[in-house]
Amino acid sequence: MISTLQIMNQQLTAFVAHLYDDGVTYDASQTDRLQKRRNLEPATASLLAILVRLINARHVIEIGTANGYSTLWLADAVGDTGGRVVTVDTGDQQEARLNMTRAEALQPGLARRIEFRQDDGGRFLATLADTSIDLLFLDAERVEYPGWWPHPVRVLRPGAMLAIDNVLSHPDEVAPFLQLVASSQNLLGTTIAVGKGLHLVWRRRL
Repeated sequence: MISTLQIMNQQLTAFVAHLYDDGVTYDASQTDRLQKRRNLEPATASLLAILVRLINARHVIEIGTANGYSTLWLADAVGDTGGRVVTVDTGDQQEARLNMTRAEALQPGLARRIEFRQDDGGRFLATLADTSIDLLFLDAERVEYPGWWPHPVRVLRPGAMLAIDNVLSHPDEVAPFLQLVASSQNLLGTTIAVGKGLHLVWRRRL
């Protein structure tokens, strides 16, 4: 079992835990899957945050903002790398922005590390330069990922990581994209049995 990091201060830790619990309760009340927040499990968020630090990721992209739960974890992590997080969602991100304002009051400095972008994930990735990203986290509509190819890997610098959530909870939906990843000789990937399954991909240093 992966335990969660204790990096955030006590107030922010409590707020993030509240966001997660509130998301679970909210999702249970929703019949439309697209209206659910579908937050990362705490152990998955913790793993993602330590990976940011391990690879010294400074340019981090998140596709799928929801209520900003995972965004807060990433923003806290890039505080140790001097980096920034761009979080992209097709929705208006109002709830995430409000939660970021609340978090900023508890741990100043978080807000300046985050840029919110309302856009389609694939369209946004297509605008980025080659080898410009240190860590890309995909947590959106899984069936759309193959249509974004090759941008999710084109934008990775050598030594960068791609993280894909829900690979064990929704294997059929993510399988076509993982097959594309596996077909690339300069990528090395593995699935971690944490939360709903996190697939990690490392771009080789050629």
